[in-house]
Amino acid sequence: MGTYFAIVTCRNSELTIEKAIYSLHNQSVKPQYIITIDDGSTDQTPRILDHLKTEIKNLFIITNPDLGYDVTRIVKNWNKALRFLVDNQLDVTDYHMIATDDTIYETDYAKKIISIMDNNPDLAIASGSYSNYRYEKPHGAGRFVRNSFFRKVHEYYPEKMGYESVVLITAQKNGMNYAIVRDAIFEHTRQLGQDHHFYEFGASMRTLGYHPIFALGRFANYFISGKPIGRLGAIYMFYHYIFYKPKNTGYDSMYPIDIRLYLRKKQLERIKSLFRFRNK
Repeated sequence: MGTYFAIVTCRNSELTIEKAIYSLHNQSVKPQYIITIDDGSTDQTPRILDHLKTEIKNLFIITNPDLGYDVTRIVKNWNKALRFLVDNQLDVTDYHMIATDDTIYETDYAKKIISIMDNNPDLAIASGSYSNYRYEKPHGAGRFVRNSFFRKVHEYYPEKMGYESVVLITAQKNGMNYAIVRDAIFEHTRQLGQDHHFYEFGASMRTLGYHPIFALGRFANYFISGKPIGRLGAIYMFYHYIFYKPKNTGYDSMYPIDIRLYLRKKQLERIKSLFRFRNK
């Protein structure tokens, strides 16, 4: 069975981090190692991680200084973990897993996903499910990424908003696919999105080049169903999509034109297929 390592970012996570780490450590198919980035916690998180390190020998901890909360550092911390494994010559694995400080996974979570990916070499990304809502794309938390694909196409995550989505787009652009393994279950110990107004949900739809009709359809779906981000979240998302003004460089900038054109082409194909289906 394929091997993997897990990345966990955290900040002021004293109420959730212990269960999150143990959830990974107790998997029936265990990670080769767990790289945890503590982004300047000022609570008891560092002490908890130090204690966990005495029990979990393959737990590696990267500690950042306290520079205040900054959402843009999440992807930078992921890349810091990827550089850490290279710098420390850790074993190469088949997959890497993106975990969080507030997710709990069933014991066979990794086993179920790796079994599917091992038997489907065209799958670049897969995740499990954490609610009854029928998601169409893998989640950020609990996501497994095939390292051979990732090293070839990205090597490191692009340090700009939409970094989770662009990996799905480039997978398809390179003739691969992604999937949700619906019987692989995990849960969030914090309510999804309770700490933000879904600014990046909308803004990244602009930086990735979402077609306006597709963006409107996404808003309508979220607003009518009330899931997965709630009706207010859907409004925030669409508002930021409409009014966001991308920057020329940095975290808030547009993705390359080939990515945006490819995504719009795929979205237009889907819109047309829906119209053809309804007109039958």
